[in-house]
Amino acid sequence: MFHRLPAPLHRAFAEGRALKIISGLQNFDPESVGRVVRAAQAGGATYVDIAADPRLIALAKRETNLPVCVSAVVPSQLAQAVAAGADLVEIGNYDSFYAEGQVFSADAVVRLTCETRVLLPDTALAVTVPHTLPLDAQVALAEKLVAVGADLIQTEGGTTSQPQHAGTLGAIEKAAPTLAAAREISRAVAIPVLCASGLSDVTTPLAIAAGARGVGIGSAVNKLTDEILAIATVRAVRAALDGLTIRAIV
Repeated sequence: MFHRLPAPLHRAFAEGRALKIISGLQNFDPESVGRVVRAAQAGGATYVDIAADPRLIALAKRETNLPVCVSAVVPSQLAQAVAAGADLVEIGNYDSFYAEGQVFSADAVVRLTCETRVLLPDTALAVTVPHTLPLDAQVALAEKLVAVGADLIQTEGGTTSQPQHAGTLGAIEKAAPTLAAAREISRAVAIPVLCASGLSDVTTPLAIAAGARGVGIGSAVNKLTDEILAIATVRAVRAALDGLTIRAIV
């Protein structure tokens, strides 16, 4: 199962404790990306996720020994990223595109996945399922993605949720769409599901309880300009994961 994953990721997903720190698909600022990557390393992340830019890949490789995932929605960019040293690739996520009015249909995501798999037959490939689809359509898409070669499925949803409260209740409200997707998709596919978008240390345990084998943390870290605070944020999520009793899979 998910044999193309680098060994540290395979182990972390099998144990249900994978932690990905995301600098942002459209974040090409070296200072910001470097800060996020260093925070991920110091905070105990499993791997980092950065934009498709050879300079950023080189920077990440200098700053950390963690596996580097590169995200994009253009297959050729993902192939170029692997040539530049990326350890795995991801189609999505799509949060940054929604504000521009761009959405991704199920057919478009399947096509991108097929094109990427042709270009990168031996590279681990994660694919984000758009939360703009109805939940049953998200599940159906995830099943198709597995059939065409995805190794990981990622969920999303935090950018369009509308929390009505502050504090813990608001954090749970913000994470509700991606938690629901993780619950339904993880019951339908045999590959790991990574729950991302709108998560925090408060909602990380809920993601794992829903069936995810790991979590992705983006804006909670990449919007911070204080590196010490960013490290503390990553450590809080790591502690939330490590405090769980999780059934391992093989």
